[in-house]
This record gives sequence, C-alpha cells and structure tokens, in this order.
Amino acid sequence: MRLNICIVSIFICLLVATSCTEKKVVFNQREFISLSGKWQCDLGEINLPGTVDESRLAPRNSDTLSTGQLTRLNPYVGKMKYTKEIEIPAGSAQKEWRLIMERTKPSTVWIDKDSIGTSSLILSPQIYNLGKLAAGKHTVTIVIDNSPTSVPQGIHGSHAWTDATQTNWNGIIGKFGLEANDGILISDLQVYPNVSSKTIPVVAQINSSVSGKAKISVQGYLWNTTQNIAIPDQVISIDLKEGLETYKFDINVGNKHVLWSEFDPALYKVNFEIESQKIKDSYTIDFGIRDFSAKGTQFEINSLKTFLRGKHDACVFPLTGYPPMNKEEWKRQMRIAKEYGINHYRFHSWTPPQAAFDAANEEGIYMQAELPYWGAMDTTNIDLNKFLINEGEHILTTYGNNPSFVMMALGNELGGDVKLMRSIVTNFRTSDQRHLYAFGANNMLGTAGQQQGEDFFVTCRVGGQVGSDDYSTHTRATFSFADAKNGGYINATYPSTAITFSKAVENCTVPIISHENGQFQVYPDYNEIKKYTGVLYPYNMEIFQKRLQENGLEDQADAFHKATARFAALCYKADIEMCLRTPGFGGFQLLDLQDYPGQGSAYVGILDAFMDNKGGMAAEEFDGFCDEIVPLSIMSKYCWSNNEIFTAEIKLSNYSKEALSKKNLSWTLSKAHSNVNVARGEFPINISQGHLGEVGKINVPLQDINTATQLVLTLQTGPHVNKYDLWVYPDKEISVKSDIKETSSLKQALDLLQQGNKVLYTPDHKEVEKLSVGGLFTPDYWNYAMFKNISEWLKRDVSPGTLSILTDPSHPLFKEFPTETHSNWQWWIISKNSRPFILDRTPKDYKPLVQVIDNIERNHKLGLIFEMQVGKGKLLVCMCDLKAISDKPEGKQFGQAILDYMSSADFAPTNEYTAEDIKSLFSTSIKEKKIVGVKNITTYK
Repeated sequence: MRLNICIVSIFICLLVATSCTEKKVVFNQREFISLSGKWQCDLGEINLPGTVDESRLAPRNSDTLSTGQLTRLNPYVGKMKYTKEIEIPAGSAQKEWRLIMERTKPSTVWIDKDSIGTSSLILSPQIYNLGKLAAGKHTVTIVIDNSPTSVPQGIHGSHAWTDATQTNWNGIIGKFGLEANDGILISDLQVYPNVSSKTIPVVAQINSSVSGKAKISVQGYLWNTTQNIAIPDQVISIDLKEGLETYKFDINVGNKHVLWSEFDPALYKVNFEIESQKIKDSYTIDFGIRDFSAKGTQFEINSLKTFLRGKHDACVFPLTGYPPMNKEEWKRQMRIAKEYGINHYRFHSWTPPQAAFDAANEEGIYMQAELPYWGAMDTTNIDLNKFLINEGEHILTTYGNNPSFVMMALGNELGGDVKLMRSIVTNFRTSDQRHLYAFGANNMLGTAGQQQGEDFFVTCRVGGQVGSDDYSTHTRATFSFADAKNGGYINATYPSTAITFSKAVENCTVPIISHENGQFQVYPDYNEIKKYTGVLYPYNMEIFQKRLQENGLEDQADAFHKATARFAALCYKADIEMCLRTPGFGGFQLLDLQDYPGQGSAYVGILDAFMDNKGGMAAEEFDGFCDEIVPLSIMSKYCWSNNEIFTAEIKLSNYSKEALSKKNLSWTLSKAHSNVNVARGEFPINISQGHLGEVGKINVPLQDINTATQLVLTLQTGPHVNKYDLWVYPDKEISVKSDIKETSSLKQALDLLQQGNKVLYTPDHKEVEKLSVGGLFTPDYWNYAMFKNISEWLKRDVSPGTLSILTDPSHPLFKEFPTETHSNWQWWIISKNSRPFILDRTPKDYKPLVQVIDNIERNHKLGLIFEMQVGKGKLLVCMCDLKAISDKPEGKQFGQAILDYMSSADFAPTNEYTAEDIKSLFSTSIKEKKIVGVKNITTYK
C-alpha cells in the first residue's frame, strides 16, 4: 500500500489568530511529511507512533504472579527494526531533510540502506539530518533498542526506563516525520526574558547553505490572556555564514509586557522568520516573561513569595505505559491536580515531553525536571556520566524556553561523589541560568545536609542520622521505620498542630522542599481492576484480592478501602500543615496525589492511578489545607477535658498574589454532624503577601459539655475553609463496675467465665507477642514488603504494618466514645498502646468490634476489641493497655466506654466459644508468610 503522507507545501500561510487578540499574524511552516501509519517490523505490521506493547505483536506475558508492579501484557525487550517506504515529491528534491522522532529509545537510522547515524537520547527528540533526498521512493529503516545494553546500567532503575512505572517500551511516540528546509534552517532558538527589561536576548542556531546578508523578521503577541498586546514588528539584520553558527541578538517586547506566574500564566507567541537570497525559514515559540528565584529560604516568582505545593510524578500511565504526547491530556491531569491545590510538579528521575510543558505553561504549574538516574555518582563511571550530561544538555535546549521549567535536579536520592555533582550542575548553570538547580532530590537521604552550589534543597532531613529518634532535622512528618525510629513525628509524638520544621530551616540557607511527603498506604479498591484496558494489567491487585478471600475478608474489601482512604487523607493534612506552619519553608512534594502501582505496589494516593478520586477526601476539602491561602489552627492537642479551656492560636498562610487586609476570618466550634454551635467569632486579617501571619487566639470554656462529644473547628476567610476535628470528654474518675471482672491472666479469665461472669481480658502484650502485631497509628509507609526487608537487613524495628481501624460508629460500645469508621486523632494513644490480635483462625463471619486493617501482603484479620460468649460467661478482649492510656482524657474515656458497654444489656455476644476454643486461640502459633520485598535502589546505612 502506498504511504498515505500529509505534505504541507513550504511557506503556505498558517493563520494564527486567537479570541484574546484581534491581531492577525501570518506564520510560515516548514514542509513536513508525517510518518504516522503502518510500518513493517520484525514481528509483523505495526502502527507508529506507538509501541510494540500496544501492537500486541509480542508473545503474551506468562508471568501473572508478580505482586511488585503492574504486568506488561505483551512485553518486548531488545532490538526492533521498523521499515517503511516513503515518497519525496518532485518539487522537494532539492530540499534539506531531517528525521524527527519526538521520543524513543536508542536508535540507528538508515535511508535506502545508507547508514545515517545513531542517537541515545531518551528524554528529548532524536533528530537526524538526512541531507537532500531525490524525488521518488525511499526506504526508511529505524532500529530501536530497548535492551539492557542500549543504555548504561544506571539508567535502568530510573522512571524514564523501569517497568515499575512507564515501562521499558520499544517504539516511537509523539511527533514523527520528515521535515524539510530550503537550505537555511533555524535549528534552535533560545530566549532569555528579563522582567525588568523590555528587550530580550536571543541565541539562535542557524544552519545555512548560503552566506551573506540576512534579515530576521520578528512578529508576536500575547495570546492566552484577555489583554490585546502585541510586540512591535521588528527586523534584525545579521551576517549569515555558511554552516552551523550561533547568532545573538535582542528583540523588543514593547513598553508594556505581562509577566508569567501561577497566578497569571501569560504567554507570548513569537515567530522568527529569516530570509537571505530569497530563501526563508521560520521558527515559532511560546515563552513567558518571569523571574523564578530563591531569596533566602523561600522561592519568589516575579518578586512575590511562593510556596511550592507539589506532587511527585513517577510517569504512571497505566493504559499506554508511556506519557501522553498531547497537551490536552496533560492539561486534564494538571487541572485535576490544581483542584487539590497543587502548583508544582516534580518529575522523579525523568523529564516529560513538550506537551507537559505546554500544559504547565498554560496552567501555571512550576516544573522540576530530572535526569534519568537513581543511584551513586562516580567519576569512574565514564559512560554513565557522559550519557547523563548529554541528556541534560538536550533537556535544557529542548525545554528551556518554557516558563514553567523552573527547576532541575540530577536525579533521585543520589549518593557518591558530591564534587562530580557540583561540577555537572555548575556546567548546566553556566550554559542556562533560567532555572534553579539542585544536585538531586533527597541525596544521601538528607544526612549530608545542604551542599554548596545548590539553589534549593529537596530533602527529608537537613543532616542527622537515618534510623534515629532525633527528629529535629526532619523536613517531613512521616518515614519508614528503616528511616526514622518509630516512623517519625506523626506516629511517634502525641498529636497536636504545633510542631514545625523550624530547626531544620535554621540549618539551611536555601529553600527547603520536603521530599516525597506522606506515602500513606490505602487499601486498594478492587473495582479499579476493570479500568485496566491497555498494555498493563493489575495481576498484583488480583493476587491481593485472592489473599483477602482466603482469609474470609472479601466482604470487607470496600470498607477497608473507604476507611483507609479517609484516614490517609487526614494524615496528608497533618503533614502538609506542618510544612505550611513552618516560617521560611520552601514547599513540599507529595508522594503522592495519585497511586504508584510499582515498586512493591504502593497505593499511596488520594487519587488512583487514573487520577480518579478514591473517595477518602474531596478536592474541595483537600484544597482547604493545600492552597495559596490556608487558615491554620495551632493547638497543643486534639483531645480535651471539659474542665479545660479550649485554646487555639489562629494563623494564616498567605501565598496569594497580594496582601490580605480589610478582610475577616470567621471561626465556629460546632458539634460534629449537626448545626449546633458551641462558640463562634471573627478576627480581622492583615497578612502580608508571602507570610505566615498571626490572626488571633480562641479561648472557649468547655464546662458545659458534659458528655463525650466530637467537635469541629471551622476556619473561613472568603472561599478558603479549613476544618479540624476535636474531642471533649467529661473530667471524672473511671466508674468501676462491680459486675465486671478485669484480668490480664488467661487462666483467671477462663475461671471467671466458667462462673458465668462478664470478663474484661486485657492480655499481657509480651505473652501474646507472637499472636499479634505491633501497635501503629499512621498507615503503613509506602509498601510493607519493601521496608520490612530493609529494616530487617539494617537490624531495625519493623513497622507493625497496619493501615487504620475499622469499626461501626453506631455500635453501643461508642455511645460515650464518638468515632468514625476509621482512625482519627483520638485513636492515637489507643493504637500506639495496643497489639492487635490475629484472628485468622476464627470463623469467616466473625468480626471484631474494633478491627485493625492489615496490609495487602499479610491480610490478617486483626482485632483490637472483640467479644465472645464462653459458656455462661461473656468475654470482651481488649488488646490495648488501658492503664498506659488512662492519663489522657481520650484514654480514660475509652476505658470507661468499655466498662459502660459491658455493664449494659447491649453486651450480648452472639458467637459462642468453649473454654478450649479460647485456650487454643490464645496459644496456637500463627504461621508466618514469607514476604519478599522488591529492591530499593537507594542505599540505607
């Protein structure tokens, strides 16, 4: 079949006009022959752009047992030869042609069996100069190599290559075709806007077959705002030389120019047309005028302070296995992220295509690009270093004009030679000062602290020791147990909203961006499986679902998902607010707003892998604590006694584009799930732009609240609303119930049950250590299998691995202990002082009163409180040390709620057990599952 090519004649007029300006600008476009369509490859006929995975030509993957990541259904690794016959029109025979492949893997190209060359670029377009092509038919042959030897070994673990994220696909994606010029080619053009100048320096690379006088005509306008602004038409004269040369000149953008920022992402479209000896070429770019800088420990955009509210992008695209190459899909995803208050993207060990930058330019997103590396830097690794430097130089050239491209790092969690990192960054900065640079994201896990030569510092700590219980250098609120003793601030310290990262900021002179905040696991939603209709399939999710069925918990899957989704969102709120209430902080990069379905299967997002909300928290609520304006309540605790005065210091984080004055902040303290207000008030606001400012103090006596009550503190200024859950408990001694026998001895409990008593059994934790799991408040970090293995290797404590409680708030047990179905801050002291009991040997329909949701690797049925009828007696087992928590109002109230329930007629267990059943339950060892974690590239010491 003849090639169906689209030929656009040279110098046809392309009318560019927008609804925001009446100026009509006629731009010229080079002749382009699209190579989209059917190609022959080693496996048969394939459509390009596309990948071998999408073609389904490779054999079906027989491995359906991997739980570490999504499974490529038709994977292909190796060299693949693609061949197509093309036709050059008779009128184009004297033109100079080049082949453009926007994104692919290392390649080799032939035209009519003549070798053209090779390219190793994987994050920038590969462009081959073909020279003149005679009119008529030609055969194009392209070999794409995604085998392990095609790139240095260190690239394999990056998100630009690994199957854990975008997959190591083979193919060609994005713009793909032959482009012609008449002998003059503007091959590259870089602009260097300055907010304080109406002139812009330009550096152009021009390849010419002629020499002599040449004119460059410049036309342009502001195209995506309501302002009707055009730059003056102008002509620049140059002395054109034969061959490839660099030309520098200035253009005038006029007396009035508009700046680009997250608030007003104004873009100029400018066309540069060169003409000499009646030969023409043109080059059109979009750019923005902005100044993104580091001033002290904070960032500024055009002299306004900004706080980076970022998400980590791991290149998770489960339908294609590669990133979108069209602007519309990137805009869709970025608009979703903006609904959650995000203004910043960090690309973990990869750089997205131009379509992503186009979308970010229009949406006002600040982008951090990275080289495709995750490992140790070493001067002796010459091939790797050359590869990274070459890739970095092309990234800067290819994407450097985008105003959204504000930051660049050398990779993720690098180790090794800091001098080498500094040298590479210095060279990049020397060649392009439009961006801020860092040596990497979370290098040395932050232990080496700030390094000279970095413009900003992405880190989890500023110095300090991995695995320590000294959190003073930390810059995020949660860690794995391998990283920090007991998992860091949220899990290890009594809940409040008063902790900050101020001490870490004191140890740094550049902006700190908190690295990969959160990583709170959410139990997966197995309804998501049906969404996987592309090249990847979630056999891992099917395996986790089967494990749940084997333990008789399949009927709780939806409840597990909903409870953990909500609890994870509350923990993200705590982590984000800790960043916001730290004076002088630079920002954060969440891991993540969406799931990461690789590296052990880490379901850590508020959204799933498809950017759909999981139901744990709506965007409007999340945006309340993750936005340019956030009202904050600074409280010493969440749980209060009614003999206290509730006190809160109200602050406001203002990173909007202007000062807040002559406005008010209202507050209400109301009973949860009702419209009953306990107190309310209002404060005037006067907060400078870019500041965390004082608003006022709330003092509310609580003596009129006589029963255990959940309250909600609501703070609002304009459309910005932030809410806090609080609990108030009556201040009274625990009322001992004469009809209840309490014991920590199993033998005594059985004796008392035989006598027909109501028995509260609180086992000694040491005696049931092998029949239970540890007490954990926060959802397990990232993925249980990975960090279990790392912790064991380092001889450190292993995380208990649980995700949340699950309970029925309407159960009589909670008449005097208000709760939701999931964990919240009143459960911190209870969870931390508990050892959830493994109930796998109980009948499938048996459910504890307070269940603890286990991780997907173990899927144990875990009970924190459970009850049974034993002979004539009634047994309630509490796996929390009630004495250890009795000094806190919520702990004392929890104990009282148990006693009140057991004394009531509601205490009527329906599941009957014999004394021998109970003996067996509390003495039979649990067979441990062998859990194998995936390897983490980062070195832990």
